[in-house]
Amino acid sequence: MTVLNHLRSRRGLHTFVLRPHCGEAGPIHHLVSGFFLSENISHGLLLRKAPVLQYLYYLAQIGIAMSPLSNNSLFLSYHRNPLPEYLSRGLVISLSTDDPLQFHFTKEPLMEEYSIAAQVWKLSSCDMCELARNSVLMSGFSNKVKRYWLGPKHSKEGPISNDIRRTNVPDIRVAYRSETLSEELQLITQAVRTEELVTIDEEDALSMGPLPSQR
Repeated sequence: MTVLNHLRSRRGLHTFVLRPHCGEAGPIHHLVSGFFLSENISHGLLLRKAPVLQYLYYLAQIGIAMSPLSNNSLFLSYHRNPLPEYLSRGLVISLSTDDPLQFHFTKEPLMEEYSIAAQVWKLSSCDMCELARNSVLMSGFSNKVKRYWLGPKHSKEGPISNDIRRTNVPDIRVAYRSETLSEELQLITQAVRTEELVTIDEEDALSMGPLPSQR
């Protein structure tokens, strides 16, 4: 796929991206593969059991399209779904349908997902609009389509990327997401540069205090 994308890119063609079902069930290690290889993933339920991986997905801002109604029928009850926690922590979350002919009852399955999520989890209008904005950002739509729905500066970072007339997401929410992520990345960068990350063995040695011969 990498070779094919490289060839298509050189010829001015669009490239393919990997958006697998990942972390819905089964072993957790495929979430590691998803982290390294995917543009975004679907489901991601098992990230709730792997805080380190969840943090990496947050830092990399890898999108996660979640389908709570499908999960409720197959793997995880609706009230245990981690979507609201993921959203509050700043992961890039969107709502999606999964097998709508099997799990939904109306002609608007995506509206079912939004309406039930809003009622069950008491999501605010700001939360709902952020989910919708994320879905467009994560999508495979062309930049032309994304500019139409999100504004001409959608690819930039921070509140300048947000056109509230189109997204209905307050600038303060977008600024909060951007600033929090930036601070997290700065903390990690500073820790690496100043060698503040010590191994467990070094921490144990320090906690034991100096040797008798050194006192």
